[in-house]
Amino acid sequence: MTIKSIRLRSRVVAFVFLALVGVAMPFAAGAQSASVPDTKTWDGLKGDVFGQKPIGDAGGIITIDAPKRAEDAAIVPIDLHFKTDAATGRIKAVTLIVDENPSPVAAVFQFGKDAGVTHLATRLRVNAYSYVRAIAETEDGKLHMTQTFVKASGGCSAPAMKNQDESLASLGKMKLRVFTSKTPGNEPMTRATEMQLMIRHPNNSGLQMDQLTRYYIPAHFIQGLTVSQGDRLIMSMEGGISISEDPNFRFEFDAKPGEDVKVEAADTEGKKFQDEWPLESSSL
Repeated sequence: MTIKSIRLRSRVVAFVFLALVGVAMPFAAGAQSASVPDTKTWDGLKGDVFGQKPIGDAGGIITIDAPKRAEDAAIVPIDLHFKTDAATGRIKAVTLIVDENPSPVAAVFQFGKDAGVTHLATRLRVNAYSYVRAIAETEDGKLHMTQTFVKASGGCSAPAMKNQDESLASLGKMKLRVFTSKTPGNEPMTRATEMQLMIRHPNNSGLQMDQLTRYYIPAHFIQGLTVSQGDRLIMSMEGGISISEDPNFRFEFDAKPGEDVKVEAADTEGKKFQDEWPLESSSL
């Protein structure tokens, strides 16, 4: 099931969440103090996302790191590492899920066949104490899941860090940073160690309140993203409301000298953004 189809279900969940939040707070406090995290939400959710397809253990193919207790529930760092297994083949897609968020599917990433992506980090909103899950699909079509439990609250409804006018003035501006790495002999490696892509966008969740008008700010977020080098795909993303304000992606891939890196993005209001950067051999 795609994010688009799940989004319809999530809207209903969001309205129920808003209507019951005042009643549910005492019960939520008790649930969040439990020593053993509850998996009932995931048990009811996984069929909506993956149907009857079996989901196995990650087995080291994919790992996830996140803070046990978030400093800021609206900006929770998530760090994924991938390892190719000879038996299963490369990871071709990863689905990020936050069980207790109003829209649980945070993003679906697809990776280019020869991109060689081994690391991906981003920032998520976490609305309540929740499992954060990463489900990898390998070339053999099998699913492999890893998860971590994050203690955070109110990330989806937290006020934006910037005011709306400031956000709109810089909407869609991008910055790409290359992290170079050299061998012990000080010779450039044949691979870009890491890149960090930053996009200016409020990524409004639809659950945030305008502090002046007291009205809810309509959902407005990056829903599509493509990163490529030359003619080959590095990765693409279908995103939802759980990606934090000013989306930020740090990733490692097999780079080719002399080919530009191009980024294209589109948001829920139909606005499209793109930028391109030359990648010099000295950066590799």
